[in-house]
Amino acid sequence: MNQDTEKSTATLVLFRFTGDDRPGLTAALSEHLASFDCMIIDVNQAVIHESLLLGLLVAIPSDQDAVAIVREMHHLGHSLGLSCKPKWIEDHDYDDWVHRQGKSRFILTLLSRAVTAQQFCAVSRMLADQGLNIDVITRLSGRPPRVATSELTRACVEFSIRGEPRDPIQLKASLLDLSSQLDLDLAWQRDDAFRRNRRVVALDMDSTLLQAEVIDELAKEAGVGEEVSLITEAAMRGEIDFDESLRKRVKSLAGLPESVLPKIAARLELTEGAELLLSSLRRFGYRTAILSGGFTYFGNYLKQRLAIDHVYANELEIIDGKLTGHVIGPIVNAQRKAALLDQLALNEGIDRKQTIAIGDGANDLPMLARAGLGIAFHAKPVVRQSAEHQVSTMGLDAVLYLLGVRDRDLV
Repeated sequence: MNQDTEKSTATLVLFRFTGDDRPGLTAALSEHLASFDCMIIDVNQAVIHESLLLGLLVAIPSDQDAVAIVREMHHLGHSLGLSCKPKWIEDHDYDDWVHRQGKSRFILTLLSRAVTAQQFCAVSRMLADQGLNIDVITRLSGRPPRVATSELTRACVEFSIRGEPRDPIQLKASLLDLSSQLDLDLAWQRDDAFRRNRRVVALDMDSTLLQAEVIDELAKEAGVGEEVSLITEAAMRGEIDFDESLRKRVKSLAGLPESVLPKIAARLELTEGAELLLSSLRRFGYRTAILSGGFTYFGNYLKQRLAIDHVYANELEIIDGKLTGHVIGPIVNAQRKAALLDQLALNEGIDRKQTIAIGDGANDLPMLARAGLGIAFHAKPVVRQSAEHQVSTMGLDAVLYLLGVRDRDLV
């Protein structure tokens, strides 16, 4: 008799428990299984509004009476106030499950001021149409108040996805369509080691960290606000060359007193969530940088205010207390931003995939494409169409959700 073919195998059973949660339930159930030398193959537990959902995939040794153990676990669950639904797992089903572990995994992050059933349905239907399996759904945002207040709310749900999308191009189009139709943002990331180990965050300044375009504010002081604003808008949409547009706009500032710079800095308003994002990144050990087509004076102002590590921007030439209408040194344009991002990664000794870049204009696109996580923030249409990820419904602090940070992790 061949001993190998006669080897007996364990019996696999999935126990599903539901009921009111309280301390000690998981301990009591696992203690009973331990008395029969069972193995815990897989486990998943969640509590929703004090209601327990517990799944235990258990291997019962071949020398134990599996039927009797299942019956006893059912009775134990009942005595604890839990409903128990056991499911016998066939060997071929288990083998298929093990095989599926090698499939790709992704994270889909849903961002909204408040998650509606319509949004949730549309997203889950889109995933089903792509043949993707949802393994886990987690709420990252805190519990909203029962009674609405005037404060801006934030809501985030994270889907852990298994499988490869049937049509990646259609998937991206669907993400954009749902975002525009249902007032939400959707970020699709491959769930790999790089996603969990980002280290450097580079941000654009004007219309990203700040609500305004600083050069437009300077132009107002010089009496050419409307003219310069039109050029700025065209440059940010990618309709004209950035270097040429910057020189033209700066030239119109010639003769402006240096004394207006601190006055403008004092009235600049930060974008919603900027302070929370930067303080949280600093607390979690990230290095931060401003990569801006704006000006160093204002970048350094934000560096002090927000404790940012590095600033790369354009230097206004000032002689005898007045702006000359020129910039000093190479212009920080789209290509230079991307190169500076690479240099930051090199200086920090990390892989480029561990970087995050955030911006709104066409001159940010190469930087967003180079980063491991490139985020178009309240961006121009051309940027939204091209960037892999976007945040358009919430503030800068929504970026923390894309890193997997929960509200309860924040100070």
